[in-house]
Amino acid sequence: MARTADRTEQAERISRAVWRIMAEAGPQGLTLRAVATAAGCTTGLVLHRFPDKRALLLHARDLLHERTGRRMDEREAEGGPPVEVLRAILRYAASIDHGKRQEARVWLGYLTASLTDPDLAARHVTANRAFLARVGRLLASARPGWDERARTEVATALVALVEGVNTLAAADGHAYSPDRQEALLDRALDAFGLGYAATGTGRRSGTSHG
Repeated sequence: MARTADRTEQAERISRAVWRIMAEAGPQGLTLRAVATAAGCTTGLVLHRFPDKRALLLHARDLLHERTGRRMDEREAEGGPPVEVLRAILRYAASIDHGKRQEARVWLGYLTASLTDPDLAARHVTANRAFLARVGRLLASARPGWDERARTEVATALVALVEGVNTLAAADGHAYSPDRQEALLDRALDAFGLGYAATGTGRRSGTSHG
């Protein structure tokens, strides 16, 4: 039993090391030796779980997908007006705090690495399309009268906005501050007729940022 607990704890330390290095140093810094050093274990132990750098990258992408998916599931389970749930999910995907900025850096680093590797790209596409499908499903609840083409176009535009701003914010956090990200999201929702007025909560959408 103790040995199983030790293996689990080692696996968690390695996963945390992979995540931290990917978020702070990007794919260039994600090496077996760097992970071993950060996890406080031998390179051989890391190799036992991850035979090469591609395996480390795939693990980082899986961690991101599992982490974001779990939290989005939890928010959906809380319920509320469909438009409000949609905004909460899109807001969660934005890089509006330190933890979310780290997630955005992992996402961007993996995307960079995947541009020259079809296998990595396929995993990235699968995860991104899962997010796109989630937004489309939430739109269907918020606007059941829309046809599939309209939902697809709006879902694609909203996902592109969030992920695009995340990419820009990774390099210029001043121009794309958390407040500005939320303002951009609210303006986009308003433009598609999905602003706060539609929730019946009486909250304002679209904060002005000069």
